[in-house]
Amino acid sequence: MTDSQQLLAEVASEVRQDFAGNSRIMSYGDFLKSFADHPERHARSSVQYVRDCFLYFRRDTKPLVWGDVAHFGLFDAPFDDGRARLVGQNLAQEKVFRLLDNFVREGRVNKLILLHGPNGSAKSTLVELMMRALEAYSRTDEGALYRFNWIFPNERKAQGGSIGFGGYRAESSKDELETFAFLDEEDIDAKISGDLKDHPLLLVPLPQRERLLRDHIEAARAPTEEVGDEEESDGRRLFMLSEYILRGDLSHTNRQIFDALLTAYRGDFQKVVRHVQVERFFISRRYRTGAVTVEPQMRVDAGLRQLTVDRSLSALPASLQNQTIFEPFGDLVDANRGILEYDDLFKRHPDFNKYLLASSEKARVSLDTRILHLDQVLIATANEDYLDAYKQTADYASFKGRVELVRVPYLLDYTVEELIYEEQVKSLNSVKRVAPHTSFVAALWSVLTRLKRPRANEYEASIREVVAQLSPLQKADLYARGKVPSNIGPERARELKSIIPELMEEGAGSAQYEGRYGASPREMKMILLNASQNDAYPTLSPLAVFDELDELVKDPSVFPFLQMEPDGAYQRHGDFIDVVRERYLDIIDVEIRSAMGLVEEKQYEELFARYMDHVSQSLKNEKVYNRITGKYEDPDEDLMAEIEETINIEEEPEEFRRSLISSVAAYSIDHPGESVNYLRIFPTIFEALQEAFFADRQKQVQRIEENLLTYFEGDEGNLTVSEKRSVETTLTNLKERYGYCDDSAREAVAFLLSNRYKEEK
Repeated sequence: MTDSQQLLAEVASEVRQDFAGNSRIMSYGDFLKSFADHPERHARSSVQYVRDCFLYFRRDTKPLVWGDVAHFGLFDAPFDDGRARLVGQNLAQEKVFRLLDNFVREGRVNKLILLHGPNGSAKSTLVELMMRALEAYSRTDEGALYRFNWIFPNERKAQGGSIGFGGYRAESSKDELETFAFLDEEDIDAKISGDLKDHPLLLVPLPQRERLLRDHIEAARAPTEEVGDEEESDGRRLFMLSEYILRGDLSHTNRQIFDALLTAYRGDFQKVVRHVQVERFFISRRYRTGAVTVEPQMRVDAGLRQLTVDRSLSALPASLQNQTIFEPFGDLVDANRGILEYDDLFKRHPDFNKYLLASSEKARVSLDTRILHLDQVLIATANEDYLDAYKQTADYASFKGRVELVRVPYLLDYTVEELIYEEQVKSLNSVKRVAPHTSFVAALWSVLTRLKRPRANEYEASIREVVAQLSPLQKADLYARGKVPSNIGPERARELKSIIPELMEEGAGSAQYEGRYGASPREMKMILLNASQNDAYPTLSPLAVFDELDELVKDPSVFPFLQMEPDGAYQRHGDFIDVVRERYLDIIDVEIRSAMGLVEEKQYEELFARYMDHVSQSLKNEKVYNRITGKYEDPDEDLMAEIEETINIEEEPEEFRRSLISSVAAYSIDHPGESVNYLRIFPTIFEALQEAFFADRQKQVQRIEENLLTYFEGDEGNLTVSEKRSVETTLTNLKERYGYCDDSAREAVAFLLSNRYKEEK
């Protein structure tokens, strides 16, 4: 055997094993046995299937600064190594899942899910991930899906007679086949596929089906240890029989064939199902099987064509040759047993959406000569402007009662937004090195453009003034890091954090919600792409991004959000570039100073921990244990006063100290079993300590930074041995700790010196 023949044989063997292992073809008897083994797996409607797909890829709880949110693993695209995953939008994920779960509990899908939001807010990405997850899930054992075909063998394989169509035979031959499902192609005269991918259980007549389902479902529902959202209160796994499986019926074509066979065989069901070939199918967007996207084109979504014209009449049984058999086709048909997406729903002519009023509520659509009964999840996306326009039409009132709205706004957390751009700049890294914080500055600016001035009057008097004075940057920090303004005190800081969800939901019931307007991720990706081609900078750096943003805001006519009138400090998109520049300077200032090694980070934590120990014992009127002397001593008032002066507290010392202890107690309650993390609880205090330390050493810091530039310019001969050692230590730390290269480090140091230390030179 040649190498090519050996290779072909190996591939053929693997394909054969895969085909058999996936149970691609079964007789009807084999299917019923598989159903008996796994009744809940094989008795699901489309919405149960989609809901179970969500759970198959795990549901976790994701902690955010304002509370925990649900996160579904399928949106991380684990089936495709994370490619094109969905970043953020956890609230939209949770809302979609809840709607699916509600449909499951009701036993039917009676509404269309409409994702609405501004352009580029990831509506289509959310649906695409659902479809990709369904594709992967359908290839697992747990996600196996089955449809059926009708098989009509030739006379030789039928073993005499015309298998019931030419006349009923009272006695069967002992050589008669039990099933025609596995016949070779040459032994088949006609094969008709189920036009709507009908579930094989629908072949069982209604009275017998109900008994079959209830008996096997009840027997399979074993008690579980815990009760969760998907379980009943008695600890049993929740499984609701859907209307489609329990009381649904065959499609028109399948009913014609079934009834003709049943009549020919004088009611012998076993002989009827000999003609049934159960076939496994897989969800596929490419081949439009159970996952279809309807583009906003000008046409209807289903139609009929005559089946008996397309096939040879002589290949069909005699009793069917006298009937006109039609098969439906189109998007609704292709998507049955899965999910159908209407992309940009309101860009279609309204007349083409009117059928959805009945289809979304009753799962059926009327054609010229028949009604299609559907089993699919209907989901649509809509741009906010088009939705606003549709709300003004007379049809909207009827439409609204048959739709569940899911808002998908732009992200308001710059730490999450940054992840979107991180994935893009990775692809650019092979063309040009990417400097640290490039994605961050793009993310921060885009989020600032989306924020709205808070409605301070809607909050309690105790916090109203703080809310009114929030700057856009402070609001962005609050959403992303839970960071509060440094001058409000611990009590109001806790109160401000507690209302973050309310701040984010302002205007949620109106068209003017926060996150509707602002820079789109699509636009920011183009900014990053253009910045990567800026030859003025050796790397793709924040400075190159700032140049692109400066050019962007010069022409407000390009994007609608640039045309919005300023509202106090908000919606001033040109000013936000300077705000982000200052934040970038803050970051690189800290990194470069830290890289100098003048003080270890742990020293701040040790100093503050010592301070807190003295504060705690002082408030309790107890002594502090001195590890050096081994004795208990009075709390050091000088130490406490020095720290408080350094961080410039505004309250009375005792009041301030009590608020610190209260914050630590609250943290311990929210994080049981965890050691106290002072840096996480009091980030602004640590920043103040760092600033105070380096303020005393500003000349030394500036000198090292100037030496860095000298070193980069190749004039290291002008540095002393000590200066050169300090520069090399700083550069090594910048590379190892923060990911700089020589070019990006040189650029950052030069930018910092020219903007922060130029007056000292």
